[in-house]
Amino acid sequence: MPEPLLRVRNLAKSFPLPRSPVDAVRRRPGEAVHAVDGVSFDVPRGRTLGLVGESGCGKSTLGRCLLRLYRPDAGEVWFDGVDLVRLEEPDLRPYRKRMQVVLQDPYSSLDPRQTVGSALLEVLGVHGIGSAADRPERVARLLTQVGLRPADARKYPGEFSGGQRQRVSIARALAVGPELLVADEPVSALDVSIQAQILDLLLELRRSLGLTMIFISHDLRVVRYLSDDVAVMYLGKIVEHAPAPELFARPRHPYTLALLSAIPEVDEPARPAVEILGEPSSAVHVPPGCRFHPRCPWKVERCLHEAPRLREVAPGHRVACHEARA
Repeated sequence: MPEPLLRVRNLAKSFPLPRSPVDAVRRRPGEAVHAVDGVSFDVPRGRTLGLVGESGCGKSTLGRCLLRLYRPDAGEVWFDGVDLVRLEEPDLRPYRKRMQVVLQDPYSSLDPRQTVGSALLEVLGVHGIGSAADRPERVARLLTQVGLRPADARKYPGEFSGGQRQRVSIARALAVGPELLVADEPVSALDVSIQAQILDLLLELRRSLGLTMIFISHDLRVVRYLSDDVAVMYLGKIVEHAPAPELFARPRHPYTLALLSAIPEVDEPARPAVEILGEPSSAVHVPPGCRFHPRCPWKVERCLHEAPRLREVAPGHRVACHEARA
């Protein structure tokens, strides 16, 4: 296994709640949304970790903490041997080039009044990449690399389709030559046929550029296609983490089983249905014990008061469940 480019240890991030909509400065003592709570994992160089879970589970917040777009409340994010959590903003500048993000909505992340070429030139200029004379050629190569034409540099974001705008966002992320790419729901707003094209593009870029990726999605089918390893999140914690083939062949956590049983399988035997009831618990008032126990069909008395640790039940396969078996 390659050495990890990214090591995350006991990462936590919460957001204090405002006392009221009128007075958003004063906070309720102790009242906060616990978005990420004690998350640990490694991502080896050149591999893709799929991060999956329901909306509100904390996966996007986790991605932003990894990039230091949010400053974690606790924990460590070791990137190539350096703990990014300890760095102040000026010291983070060299690492911004090495870590980039592709967001869910490409239109909202692009300036509608700025041509695509101008946006890419701005990135190159801010980071001092190339000379002013050779930057237009770099922009042309970037657009070609993501499946667009060099002439598209003269267009505005509104002149592109959703899939083409996402290609522009990917080109902008690649402009600085990153080693780590965090893709946060990059295809969820696109039509299915366009999703496949963008996924194929990301897969090819990972292979040709040797990228390490964090791929965030609520769709296990998409995660299965692109990921080497998969981490399943529930209410701020990772409940299962395994190599992708192992997780899809032998899921051990009831939440993972429920997610997988909801996927229609065409070429494979149907999985036994696992039904979970109700809605996810509040991230403000987190249940004691196992966070999944209010919805879990396997729960026992122990689950109500003792939080399960993420333990290894098979080589490389970790599960946070008292009832999970090896």
